[in-house]
Amino acid sequence: MSVHALQTCRESAEIMIHPSSCTGGFLLDEQGREIAITEQMIQHACNELERQWVPAPRQASH
Repeated sequence: MSVHALQTCRESAEIMIHPSSCTGGFLLDEQGREIAITEQMIQHACNELERQWVPAPRQASH
């Protein structure tokens, strides 16, 4: 998992203030600490996937 997918300390604090922003899942960082997965993290990941998406090459028909 890339460092970009992990939350910053400020985002972690935001979850503690507004726990409803957490989706219910968690990541583990390098030290084994749980990091709540937020909707913002999911949206970022989806945007990255969409940005990097390349259509599969067409296969020749037999």
